[in-house]
Parts: sequence; C-alpha cells; structure tokens
Amino acid sequence: MGLIAYIKSLFIVQLLVGFVFVVSGLIINFIQLCTCVLWPIDRQLYRKINTRLSYSLWSQLVMLLEWWSGTECTIFADQATVDKFGKEHVIIILNHNYEIDFLCGWTMCERYGVLGASKVLAKYELLKVPLIGWTWYFLEIVFCKRKWEEDRDTVFKGLAQLKDYPEFMWFLLYCEGTRFTPKKHEISMEVAESKGLPKLKYHLLPRTKGFTTTLSCLKGTVSAVYDVTLNFRDKKVPTLHGIVSGKKYMADMNIKRYPVEEIPEDEKECATWLHKLYQQKDALQEHYEKEGSFPGPTIKPPRRLWTLVNFLFWATLLLTPLLNFACGVFVSGSPLLIVGFLIFCIIASIAVRRLISVSEVNKTGSTYGKMEGKKEN
Repeated sequence: MGLIAYIKSLFIVQLLVGFVFVVSGLIINFIQLCTCVLWPIDRQLYRKINTRLSYSLWSQLVMLLEWWSGTECTIFADQATVDKFGKEHVIIILNHNYEIDFLCGWTMCERYGVLGASKVLAKYELLKVPLIGWTWYFLEIVFCKRKWEEDRDTVFKGLAQLKDYPEFMWFLLYCEGTRFTPKKHEISMEVAESKGLPKLKYHLLPRTKGFTTTLSCLKGTVSAVYDVTLNFRDKKVPTLHGIVSGKKYMADMNIKRYPVEEIPEDEKECATWLHKLYQQKDALQEHYEKEGSFPGPTIKPPRRLWTLVNFLFWATLLLTPLLNFACGVFVSGSPLLIVGFLIFCIIASIAVRRLISVSEVNKTGSTYGKMEGKKEN
C-alpha cells in the first residue's frame, strides 16, 4: 500500500472528509431555507440559486468518486447520443444493482453540466434524512410512499410543477423500485410468472406506473428517455465505504437514447414498451457477463476540476478553524475540554456512518415482496 492510499484509509482522515460534507451541507441547507422567500416573488431565480447550492453539496460526493478513489467511468454510446448530453430534458432509466449506482449517475451529470438540476422519484423516507432529503426538498424532488392511492395527487402536482424548470434536468427513475437482491429477484419473478410476463435474469420486474406517469406529466418538457445499464469490470461489487476508503473501480455505462416520439402515449402500450426495454437490458447484461464489456463505441468524458475546487474551498473554510480549535483544546490541558472534544468526534463519526449506511444494500429497509403481488404494473 502506497503512502497516499494509506492516508486515505485512515479513519481520522475519512472523518475529516465527512465533517466537511456534513457541516457544509448544513450551511447549504440553511442558505436554501433563506431562499424560500424568493419562491412567491421569482420562482425561476429561486430554482437557479438552489441548483447551484445543491451542486456545491452533491459535487463533494462526485469528488470522492472521481478524485479521491480515482474511479473511472466509460460510456458506451454512439456519438449522436453523446452530443445531446446536457442539452435537453430527459428521463433516465438506470438499473439498481449497486450501492454507488446513483454516484456513477451523478458523475455523468456533473461532466455534462446538469448535476445541480438532477431529479429523482425518491422514497418518502429519504425526506427525513438530513442533508440528502433536505436538499432534495428545496430542489422540488417528488417523494413517494409507493402507495399509488396516497401518492397520486402528490406525484401529479410535483411533476407538473417541473414542466417550466429553467435548467436542463436529468430525471432519474429506478423502475425496479428497489435495489436488486437474489431474494427480491425470486419474488419478482414469481409475480412475472403470475402475470404472464417474460422472466428476467439480471433485473427485477419494472414497476411501470412511475414511468408512465412521469412521461405523461412531463410531456412537452422531456425530449428523450436514456436507458442506462451500469456494470463494473472484473465483477467487482463497489460500496460507498470502499469509495471513502479510496478504492478504485472501473465502471461501464451503456446508454441508449429513445426520443419520446417513439414511445407510445397510451398507458398500457407504454407499460408494454417498458417491459420490452427491460428484456433488452437483460440481454445486454447477459452480453456483459459473457464478454466483460458492452458492445459499441466508447467514450471517456474527462473529469472536471470544479468538484475538486469546490471541496478544497469547503475544506479550507471548515477545517482550518476546527484544527486550530483542536490544537487549542489539547494545549490547554483541560480534561473537561479534551473529553468534550472527544465526545464531539464520536458523535460526528456516528453521524457520518449513519449517512453512509443509507446507501448500503443490507440496510435499505425495503419491504419489497410484502405487497408486491398486490401491486399493478
């Protein structure tokens, strides 16, 4: 292990990185709260400000992926598709297999200038997560309880509100509804069999309601659907903890663009289209399993300095007074101050660990399967 890799693996260093993210996030959330006075006066100005504030927070996570761990992302797509990145409103359909799949999506958003305006149809539980849920609230993210009777009005209202969004947005949908696990896959395929749908090997049965509703509500705003299939080379299973520890991964993303004009408007036909798309995604995954790569041309968009510069700004602003204070505490020799500072460090480490656990596969708290058989696709 090299010196830099060893430093990255140190818990105290990871704690300092987490401290920067948490405290800067709280500052950003407070500023976002203050911008709420703009909403009734100038909604578009409010959105532009909050887009940039959220970028300042999300780009710190992208920095961890790109600069801290050195993870590389390769895109498999034709040039005509790549030329449209960051120049249109789109819906992103992404497979949900890894802890850091959202982070790989964000790094593509950052490289094409749409990170701050990225959207997602999120679980309602995430609204209660500090920093992440709070920032999403100010970004007008649509939160769902995944019970259509309760979500209907909220989803329609939230999506309709985004039709005049001033920044190009990439709207992420995890159509499978939850992260892939063998147990969930078994349950999902039982549902597929009961409905007479083709079985999938690498995906869960897509829940079509969210996709058809989003596409319908954003009609006239989004111009295309990007189907994104993500894999990692050498069958690695990356984790957010691995990224924080400086582990490098090699990500491959196959992206195919579908103009909305090619997607049926009728809800049932649109749902059928989505099922066929997932059959194609499954075949693509099978190809990757056999060949270790996706077919087609590749491109490696360069990482940008902005994420690193943004993090260094926050690190300088927040760590300088913290380290000065820590030195003062230990130089003072006061047992009370030293114990108090150590307690603060313990609380901070627990808070950072809790944030990381939000993305962990075995701690997502999913109830998938309990009501799956009763849901309509």
